Amino acid sequence: MTRRVMLREIASARAGDKGDISNVSVWVYDPAHFDSVRRSLTAERVKAAYPELFGGAVTRYDLPDLHGLNFVMERGLEGGVNASLNVDAHGKSFSFLILALEVEID
Repeated sequence: MTRRVMLREIASARAGDKGDISNVSVWVYDPAHFDSVRRSLTAERVKAAYPELFGGAVTRYDLPDLHGLNFVMERGLEGGVNASLNVDAHGKSFSFLILALEVEID
């Protein structure tokens, strides 16, 4: 039986940036949920959830031994910290946006 939960209920996240590229690492608390999260939280889903934020590719890198997923999002920082007038030029809020997505877990 599967159920839908907010990702923030079962995982944490950390954001970083370099130039106009942002990355968000998602860390699942309980290893038993990792495979479910990996199936539900794809790069395509993240890009589709926030199409106005990411002008380039979204790539996911799996870290199964650490129960983590790292999302690299290109062209999402309006040129980067030095070029953007964006209030969140570092993209720190992206981690909260990803944690706001619902995922299906077993």
